[in-house]
Amino acid sequence: MKFSSSAGAALAVVLLSSLPPLAAAPARVKAVEVELVPAVASIQPGRPFDLALRMKHDPHWHSYWIFAGTGYATKLTWKLPAGWQAGAIQWPVPHMVKTTLGAITGNGYEGEVFLFATLTPPAGLAPGTEVALKAQAEWLMCEEVCVPGDVEMTLNLPVAAEPPASHPVWGPILAAARRDLPQDPAGWSLSATRTEKNAVLAFQPPAGRTYSPDDFRFFSDDGFISFDEPQPVRMEKDGVFAATLTIDPANPKKDITRLTGVLALKGGDVRGIRVDLPLAAAAQGGPSTFDSRPSTTPATGGLAGTLVFAFLGGLILNLMPCVFPVLGIKILGFVNQAGAERRKVVLHGLTFTAGVLVSFWLLAGLYLVLRAGGRQVGWGFQLQEPGVVFALAVVMLGFALNLSGLFEVGLSATGVGAGLQSKSGYAGSFFTGVLATVVATPCSAPFLVTALSAALTLPPAASIAMFTCIGVGLSAPYLVLSSFPAFVRFLPRPGAWMESFKQFMAFPLYLTVGWLVWVLAGQTRDNDYALLYVLAGLTLVALAAWFYGRYAQAHGKPARQLFGRVLTVLVLAAGLSVGWPRPPVPLQSKSGFNLVWQKWSPEAVARLRAEGRVVYVDFTARWCFTCQTNKAAVFSSAALLDALAAKNVALLKADWTSHDAEITKGLAEFGRDAVPLNLIYAPGRDQPVVLRTLLTPDTVLSALTEVTATR
Repeated sequence: MKFSSSAGAALAVVLLSSLPPLAAAPARVKAVEVELVPAVASIQPGRPFDLALRMKHDPHWHSYWIFAGTGYATKLTWKLPAGWQAGAIQWPVPHMVKTTLGAITGNGYEGEVFLFATLTPPAGLAPGTEVALKAQAEWLMCEEVCVPGDVEMTLNLPVAAEPPASHPVWGPILAAARRDLPQDPAGWSLSATRTEKNAVLAFQPPAGRTYSPDDFRFFSDDGFISFDEPQPVRMEKDGVFAATLTIDPANPKKDITRLTGVLALKGGDVRGIRVDLPLAAAAQGGPSTFDSRPSTTPATGGLAGTLVFAFLGGLILNLMPCVFPVLGIKILGFVNQAGAERRKVVLHGLTFTAGVLVSFWLLAGLYLVLRAGGRQVGWGFQLQEPGVVFALAVVMLGFALNLSGLFEVGLSATGVGAGLQSKSGYAGSFFTGVLATVVATPCSAPFLVTALSAALTLPPAASIAMFTCIGVGLSAPYLVLSSFPAFVRFLPRPGAWMESFKQFMAFPLYLTVGWLVWVLAGQTRDNDYALLYVLAGLTLVALAAWFYGRYAQAHGKPARQLFGRVLTVLVLAAGLSVGWPRPPVPLQSKSGFNLVWQKWSPEAVARLRAEGRVVYVDFTARWCFTCQTNKAAVFSSAALLDALAAKNVALLKADWTSHDAEITKGLAEFGRDAVPLNLIYAPGRDQPVVLRTLLTPDTVLSALTEVTATR
């Protein structure tokens, strides 16, 4: 059987039309891959359909939401045939964009994201034809630097008379991606109030959905709410939450009467819900939540149940890693007290408990004072202060060195020891209770989350009662063991093994010091030398402990002891002064020039030279002592900073701390395989001036004068 050529051609057309449209290859611009992808395999005249702008970011890169915070939102400009209509971008739920220091810099997306749009074709489209849909995408992509991107894309789709089928490739993917869009708040109860400085969004999830206060973040789509401020959420009765939102003081729209945006959710099958609410004025002197909300003062049964949770949470805190080092010291105390008089053992237990309770009361009082003053704080807020973290590291290091045998002050100084006879012994037990409270606050043990959520929103008296129960739970094991000697008898008797055990217990404390230094590293990452100073300070503290143990102990001549004590005080003071974390002081000249380094690359050098700039390049590394010496000596000079400002010098840093092939290649171009290497490029000169290895301000000033004088 033979087919005519026309029949064969017609069959080919039918077969080809049944295949899904071939999408153009994705376009890559710098760190983002973009393309238009359809949800349908064909277009039916007059019937709206969805497609999406697919953006796939390289690791650590991001682009921005409709309200970016910093930067600008992605834009999609359609170039459609006559009669077509394009809807606005449908934005997925965003997330907070943060720096490596944890600072919030905007709202946006990472990884792969789909920005949806709905297109409506004219009813007069002819089936059997093909339509080219064109759009121009513009966006800002950022990592450590920000780069604008734009590309024009074309998507070809066939026109068919029948309803379109789902695209075999992108249809299922886009259907799944739609779950990332904010949903209608069906089943949610929502209201919003405002004062001059804050708005309060109150909401109650539908029945059957369980959330905690940390599961929410509100994103304002018009900038009315500050994007970079904390949003503390308190949990009230019957599953009602209230989020306090800071009104952006820089927003010129002071008369806004509606709160609009997205409430992002953690967990569950809904990523976020749309919010569009009238803003009512908050009642004078009272919280702003639902007008019909239940009272925040719990009933007797509710308060009693929460107090039980508080006690259990405090009890379980004893098992948390942040409390274990202190309790290790107390275990040694149990052993030492096994043969002591019962009354004194009980007194030490009560004193330890008093230290815990007084500390919790002071902590609760401080929190209530800060809350009354309008400052947003949370559990463990004192460890958000670098100075407190450093002081705690010093205390822990001192305990660890004492347990390691570097010096002896009597174990009574930490509330333990065999001869707990004197007043200093009780003071040691009290102080150990204080220390246990300080190191416990970063931990939220099971059962403690519910109690804390209530304690931080209740009236002052009930809140203090909650903190008291947490403190009683924390101190309960020691109180029980000290009150019932029969239990103490089960502990091992003192013996030679105790010295080994004492030294072993130093290592959890060293680990705690390491953890605190790690916390400090995160808190001071914007200061190049802060962590170095912290480590130097702790080293001096250890040296002071050695001087104390070597020269100032009870043995030896009085003159030797006095010398050791004076030396200990001086070195300890030096350690505290050197290591105390301070905010970085920006180097600035009289003319207002700020010392700001840009990342080096051959492209950056070429770009700045094309702009006619003088360019200073510093090939450096943190492990290079000469590099750091040069930097400290040269760029602390006000005269040099003034010269840099006057000559509009651009500063580029090639950081070779970690291996970088491009920097290695850059060094090789100048016959170098090591740092430091400092270069000055000037307009009109083909080659840079290579500075000598050891620098002074005068050396750099002279070189700058030389290269700019010949321009």
